[in-house]
Amino acid sequence: MKTIIVATDFSERSDRALRRATLLARQFEATMLLVHVVDDDQPRRIVDAERDEATKLLRQMAATLRDVDGVNCDTRVILASPFVGIAQAVADATPDLLVIGPHRRQVLRDVFIGTTAERTIRSVACPVLMVNAPPVGSYRHVMLTTDLSEGAAQAAKASVVRDIAHGANACILHVFDAPAIHLAMSHTIPSDAREAYLEDQRKEASRALAAFVKSVDWRSIRQKVRQVRNAPAEEILSTARDDSADLVVVGTHGRSGLARFFLGSVAEAVLRRADRDVLAVPPSQPV
Repeated sequence: MKTIIVATDFSERSDRALRRATLLARQFEATMLLVHVVDDDQPRRIVDAERDEATKLLRQMAATLRDVDGVNCDTRVILASPFVGIAQAVADATPDLLVIGPHRRQVLRDVFIGTTAERTIRSVACPVLMVNAPPVGSYRHVMLTTDLSEGAAQAAKASVVRDIAHGANACILHVFDAPAIHLAMSHTIPSDAREAYLEDQRKEASRALAAFVKSVDWRSIRQKVRQVRNAPAEEILSTARDDSADLVVVGTHGRSGLARFFLGSVAEAVLRRADRDVLAVPPSQPV
């Protein structure tokens, strides 16, 4: 990992992102780029004032990072809407990782247009780390998620995922469905037949996950399967809580067709609900 962009709005939320990015930059001897976006849909005098103040604050932050933390750091102020400006910075700098803070949860706005974080993740070609928890050190337990698709395989192979998970306790989760349980007459299935069916589905899911892990060449990673009982995102986050995972890795695109829901909309649901850090990995990352 050579270059990390941190998007900041100077809030406490962004400070979490900055602290996590600093830990990663020190760990991998990476260069940081601090980016602040000034909304240009305002009167010019306000835009100019905000740009000047942001430039001064970013330079102060960069000086501290260089002098205190020993991190090489550059800065950039962009005039645009928030997610457009961040996407522009990523396109120009081609970083290995973009680090952002958790979004403000505004229910109606999120429902209709999505959060800035989600829109940014859809717009950039690099992995995005959303920092939800206060950084206290290197990640100790990294949990990958997979729907066994090609997109999930690309996420598992991504170099940034391997770098961050190196030295951590790593596991991989596959949430599987048991379709017969959802049928209208499923309540008529005898309990022993129901349990036998679920056990067969679990074994099949475990075999499929083992084959997936072998195909992406992950060694010494614990494999976990879990049946969908609630929303898939909740199953993922519940497992992360049970395992004390401090980082959850999701691919931003999953299967097509009927299974498309799993790691597309599910990735967004994980990002919205997570109380721990989430690394969202788009397709076609370098390996």
